[in-house]
Order: sequence, then structure tokens, then C-alpha cells
Amino acid sequence: MKKINLVPLLTIFFFFTAKTTLLSQDIPVKKWHYVGELYMMFPNMKGETTVANLPEVEVDADESAILGNLEFGAMFYLETTNDDWAISSDFIYMKLNQQLKATNVITSGAITMEQMAWQVDGLKHLTPWLELGLGGRLVSLGTAVEATGVLNQSHAGSASKTWYDPLVVLRTQGTLKEKWLLQFRGDVGGFGVGSDFSWQIQANAGYRFSKLFQTTIGYRYIGIDYDKGEGAQRFLYAIDTYGWVVRFGFNF
Repeated sequence: MKKINLVPLLTIFFFFTAKTTLLSQDIPVKKWHYVGELYMMFPNMKGETTVANLPEVEVDADESAILGNLEFGAMFYLETTNDDWAISSDFIYMKLNQQLKATNVITSGAITMEQMAWQVDGLKHLTPWLELGLGGRLVSLGTAVEATGVLNQSHAGSASKTWYDPLVVLRTQGTLKEKWLLQFRGDVGGFGVGSDFSWQIQANAGYRFSKLFQTTIGYRYIGIDYDKGEGAQRFLYAIDTYGWVVRFGFNF
């Protein structure tokens, strides 16, 4: 069983809910308001993946291993909101290489993963600090595996898949003393339409330096369970990605 420390998420969440009577939207958004954020995630990855007839391989890497093997990454968030609605777009791209962890089947090897995820959500304000909505996540994954078995046999294969996951999204957010920003966001989806199941939790706390600039730090956990096809057509990606996130935002 995976043992993941969710204390950073829960700490921010319970702090936020304890302060809801003090929170309010500090910007009177009678017209559309926009915020764009460049951000950096310090990810850990844990789970299993395989392609075609290759044995399932275990992925277990911390942020230092991932960032050390990262070839390229880009992350950008954009949101527009008014009194009633919020529409958001979240884009992630990473390409990395990772050495495989030895198992009862695999003695050594490497995996290359190219990942793109683009999520778009529409949220309705139920209260000044609570929103509920629907969204979708387009996921594109490319995986190449080279492995050596316990009998020194070589295995190699590659495949790519693109799919769409419908999502149900819940978000609670607000400001404290007009400067401190707090947000807790979660979604669940997939439901067999794309992945078998996917889920995500984000908790962020930040500070607005001016009407234009803000920065936040938070914790993010993304779980994807995708297992489709058989034999040479099989594509398995059952991996959790989680870690701290630093964001730099611009309001306009």
C-alpha cells in the first residue's frame, strides 16, 4: 500500500475551514477578472506502468531524481471569473527519464515518459467562498521502456496514448485581511470514459503584494489509473504524482 504524507494538504485545509467566517472575495468582480500564473512543481512519482507485452515496471522517484532527469517542463494556469462563474485552464508538460527500480522480474532498465495534461473547468459560485462545477482533462502520454530481466533477457517497447477525462470539481477559496490567499480544490473523474479513475487535490496559501502581483505555495496530488488494451495493445499508467508547488501570479 502506498504511504503518502498528506499532512501539508490537511493542515492548509483545516486552517482554511476554521477561518471561513473571516474570508471573503476581496475583488468586487462585477465584470470579468483574470489571473495568470506560471508555476513550478517539485514532483514525486509512485506507481506502475508498462506498454505492450513488457512486464509491469515500478516507478518510485522523488523530486531530486525527477528534476535531475527532467529534459523539459512547462506549467501555466489561467483563470477568468465574475460574480457568478469561474473558468480556468491548467496546462502541464514534462519530459523525463528515470532508472527503473529492481523487482522480482526486472533487474535494471530505464523509462522515458513524455506527459501533457490540459484541464479546463467551469465553476459556479454557490457562496462567496464555495464553488462547484464540471470540467475535463485531456491527457497525452508517451512511454518508452528498456529493461533487463532476471535471466538477462532484454525487453524494449514504446507506445503513446491520448484520452479525455470528464471531471467533477469542488473549490473553496477566499482572502484573509485582503492580502492572504487561501484555496482548497479537488476533483474526481475518468469514470471509464478515459482513465478508469483519476483524482486531484490542491491546497494553496499565498500573499498578494499588490493589485497586480501575487505568489502562493501549496501541495498538489494527482492520481491517474489508466489500464487499457491487451497483449501488444496494452497501455498501463497507474501513477500518483505529488509534491510542493510554487506559483507566481499576475492579475489583470
